[in-house]
Amino acid sequence: MVLLVSEEWGLPIDRMFEKAFELMQKRRIEPIGDELYNVVGEHGTYTVARKIDGTVNCSCPGFARRRRCSHSLAVLMMNDPSLLRTVEKEISRMPGRVESGSTER
Repeated sequence: MVLLVSEEWGLPIDRMFEKAFELMQKRRIEPIGDELYNVVGEHGTYTVARKIDGTVNCSCPGFARRRRCSHSLAVLMMNDPSLLRTVEKEISRMPGRVESGSTER
């Protein structure tokens, strides 16, 4: 996995992955219904809905502008253990990061 920076996303892609991973580690994702989740972010609690086709929507302002955010990515990671493992491995390789325990369910 290659983590890049994109101005279009408004946030370096690697930072978005890191924030999503932190949401997972801190257990800030709460299932509230069938494929519906509350995610407690830095600036509020947002609702993420996962559709039947696997796509997601988030109620945060960032998702409204860019169609992607760390909240929606965290929900995708929570529902895809292989994605979570890949992100965890890449984040542990980042300079200045100390490896923590696995967040697998």
